[in-house]
Amino acid sequence: MKIKLPIILFIVLIGGSCSTSKKINQSQTIPSLKFLSEYIVPYNYQFKSTTVGGLSGIDYDATNEIYYMICDDRSEINPARFYTAKIDINNNKIDTVIFTSTTFLKNKVGKYYPNSKEDPANVPDPEALRLDTKTGNFVWSSEGERIVTNERVILFDPSITIIDQKGQYIDTFQLPANFRMQATENGPRRNGVFEGLTFSGDYKNLFISTEEPLYEDGLRAGLHDSSGVIRIIKYDVASRKPIGQYAYIIDPVAYPPVIKGGFRVNGVSDILWLNQNQLLVVERSFSLGIMSNTIKIYLADIGDAENIENKLSLETGKSFKIISKKLLLNMDNLKMIIDNIEGVTFGPNLANGKKSLIFVSDNNFNPLQRTQFLLFEIN
Repeated sequence: MKIKLPIILFIVLIGGSCSTSKKINQSQTIPSLKFLSEYIVPYNYQFKSTTVGGLSGIDYDATNEIYYMICDDRSEINPARFYTAKIDINNNKIDTVIFTSTTFLKNKVGKYYPNSKEDPANVPDPEALRLDTKTGNFVWSSEGERIVTNERVILFDPSITIIDQKGQYIDTFQLPANFRMQATENGPRRNGVFEGLTFSGDYKNLFISTEEPLYEDGLRAGLHDSSGVIRIIKYDVASRKPIGQYAYIIDPVAYPPVIKGGFRVNGVSDILWLNQNQLLVVERSFSLGIMSNTIKIYLADIGDAENIENKLSLETGKSFKIISKKLLLNMDNLKMIIDNIEGVTFGPNLANGKKSLIFVSDNNFNPLQRTQFLLFEIN
């Protein structure tokens, strides 16, 4: 989701393995994180005739020691793309982030994706990117588009797309019927769809999360005790078909907007596979006029959750077993300004042998926000 205002996110982790870091033990748990450093990329930094910003996903290739970061530019500034970069870490600090290449995403006919002026019904909204180290291909997600007004109706389904190293289209994962955009208040909400994406450690499964509830699943998160229910889809990678959907309850919005009735939101901004049945879930809460976002990190366990793919509605009062979750950290407690973190990945081993986590922020191409990298030590 794009929030065109200063944003603060706080992120913490617990878990075991990473889909792209072979150095992470698949059965390990992580009790806590220690913040080490941040690195800020200058606003409107230019790289190979593109504007760096809108970084909404990050993944680490441990074999080649490089990072892949998808940009949520909807082909408005430059064509939809992802970046490759090196992140130099010395003395437990990020010394620099060195961008090394830009790869433009291609559609089915091998062309760059259009912007809203060229073809508003086929504009992508890139949000997440993961590398499949078994094939060398990538999977990326788009939130699609839903504009329903008296003047026009634009519906573009969310998608999960496989591409090669050059950004060329290979195939898509099958989209469940209840995730198709509709002109009525059914299916996904605009800018509230596929924000989180992660492979299982063996790459046999892919998990993808919605940011906000589907219309049928109830209201968006509100204040106080007003929570919402989102869905996490589990895919079989070989068949590219969904094999389950699971319900996860998001927290209420952390703080009321400064202006009564102002914009507010809480939802899932990213997920990361940890070990069998367990996912890291990042919840992001933002309210208009509040300079900080509240980011809560949860350990989510799908093991006892019910497969609710055949349930058309998850409104309050319906009986189903949800994903259990345990709060790991509310990063408000770090007492530092953190921007709109939308990507998380396991990083390399640190000099002391401990594992690391790296986060990246989406600055929304807003001069009041920052492209920020954060380094944590896993204790």
